Amino acid sequence: MFTAVRRLLLVNRRQQAGARRGLIISGPATTGKTTTMMALGRSFQLADARQHPGQAERRPVLFISVPPAATPKMLVSEFARFLGMPITDRLNQTQITGAVCDLLCELGTQLVLVDDVHLLDTRRRAGAETSDQLKYLGERIPATFVYSAIDVETSSLLSGVRGAQIAGRFKIFRHRPLAYATEQDRATWDDLVRAMEDLLRLRAHRPGTLVRHAAYLHARTAGRIGSLSHLVREAALIALTEGTERITKQLLGEVELDAAAETQARPHRSRRA
Repeated sequence: MFTAVRRLLLVNRRQQAGARRGLIISGPATTGKTTTMMALGRSFQLADARQHPGQAERRPVLFISVPPAATPKMLVSEFARFLGMPITDRLNQTQITGAVCDLLCELGTQLVLVDDVHLLDTRRRAGAETSDQLKYLGERIPATFVYSAIDVETSSLLSGVRGAQIAGRFKIFRHRPLAYATEQDRATWDDLVRAMEDLLRLRAHRPGTLVRHAAYLHARTAGRIGSLSHLVREAALIALTEGTERITKQLLGEVELDAAAETQARPHRSRRA
């Protein structure tokens, strides 16, 4: 997926005007779409900093989430807030939009990440107008847009005339739960678990404990990155509040997860009981 985005950046860099090509990350809830978006943004930000050393004023990446029941003004105001632009009640949608587009061009923004676009219900007027606003921003800002959504294929975003335009400009990357069937699958999952474990700051935690239980963690979370993140973070908080400052398999088993992960994991846990 990172490779696909890099290629889109190269393609769009040569497009002088009009709608640019984009990517939609689509998948079930808690499969790590937001985590992937943030990792993508961080990776691009670091790469841009290496290419432009000493230019701290650059903003190569912008990240926002679509607000619930969003209007066009609410959406572009999220852009403004990310940029630290002051917003007053006197400013209307057109004024905010113009200021945001001008500033993003000045700051050299090349990657715009928009989370939760499934919240745009284009069957309703506000949702349709906000979708149009997003399309307009994509045409005004010389950047590559990446959306994330829960099962965008079944949402209203790709239906009707508006949906046909989006489908004609955006590739869809299906973000599924991570598998654990092949050696490569297991290596990918183990690397993810290791990365999360490396972030722990528990004094008594034994390094490698989570990686040693990677198969168990996959079974518990059904390969969902969001569920894995929740499991590790809550276990770490329990370890801190109880003073043990270490995560064990027993502690992990005490953490209740989201309904989707628990439903998938129930057969595994029943067999172990």
